[in-house]
Amino acid sequence: MNLYEHTIIARQDASTSDIKQLIEKYSKIISKNEGEIVKTENWGLLNLSYLIKKNKKGSYIHFKIKCDGKAINELEKNESIDKKLLRYLTVRVKKFDLKTNYFNKKNELEN
Repeated sequence: MNLYEHTIIARQDASTSDIKQLIEKYSKIISKNEGEIVKTENWGLLNLSYLIKKNKKGSYIHFKIKCDGKAINELEKNESIDKKLLRYLTVRVKKFDLKTNYFNKKNELEN
């Protein structure tokens, strides 16, 4: 089994229920293809570096996945036709960093 970090960017007008549906949809695709989602992080609405399909912001969702390449191919095939998504990126890693949360609010970090 390979380890992957997978990030998707949903449209800025996606509601919280839309985000939950996206997470469920792609989690099911991974589990159907004998993969395992180790961690899911919702990074929230962030500014984009440049306009993507007339959007200035996007809702970022990050998955840490343990699976084989076939599952990633199936996942990306479904994401490429999804109108709610702006971009997606998959990176193969040697090990997961499960302790650090990079997109916590500053208040949460101080507490």
